[in-house]
Amino acid sequence: IQGPSWISNPRFSLWTLIVLAVWQFGSPMIIFLAGLRQIPQDMYEAASLDGASKWRQFWKITLPMLTPVVFFKLTTAIIGPGEAIVLPKNSTEPDYEAEFAFVIGKGGYRIPASAWREHVYGYTMVNDVSARDVQLATSQWSMGKSFPTFCPLGPAIVTADEIADPHALDVRLEIDGVEHQHSNTRELIFKIPELIEYLSSITPLLAGDIVSTGTPYGVGLGRTPKRWLKPGETVTIAIEGLGSLTNPVVAE
Repeated sequence: IQGPSWISNPRFSLWTLIVLAVWQFGSPMIIFLAGLRQIPQDMYEAASLDGASKWRQFWKITLPMLTPVVFFKLTTAIIGPGEAIVLPKNSTEPDYEAEFAFVIGKGGYRIPASAWREHVYGYTMVNDVSARDVQLATSQWSMGKSFPTFCPLGPAIVTADEIADPHALDVRLEIDGVEHQHSNTRELIFKIPELIEYLSSITPLLAGDIVSTGTPYGVGLGRTPKRWLKPGETVTIAIEGLGSLTNPVVAE
């Protein structure tokens, strides 16, 4: 078979892995890492500021990047390929974020960065849909990113042995065929070994945990004018070697 071997056996599907993790270990975590986007262009676009204000924004954004900024996404937000992203009535700023994610296969606590491959089961992709007005109303981001349907995930887990270098994959997002994001996982500020070491130094990682990384330049919040998701649109994320994840957008 040419290309990656997609996991078609139900025993190894993404959803089965999550269910098994719930049964054996309790609900798995959906861990998201903010502040991993490319700089400086994404920083300046997101800031939309000039002069001294831009420099203040520079330090506000870059200083936390000495350490990964971590937030969580509730498992009730998960949907699969082809399912609709439902824009909630109580948000007027729904946004998209194409993200590369990895799935923990072997759990552990205080895992050294050098042992990261022993703990990664495989890779998938996530659309970290975000209600920016809700997210940025507080310093705690999880609620604005956890509306139902705000975590399109899939289309499958590609096992780690199928991806020679997870830090050399193209990442794209299109809306109705128009490209809005395009980068490569080599641009991540924090790579998988660092993320596993950091996260597991604070909390044990469990089998089935999904860790999503940073999103490329081009999110709606960072555009001028800002560009929000609209009912009737179709969003597609494609990551090299992982396939594509497509979801329609509807109003609540």
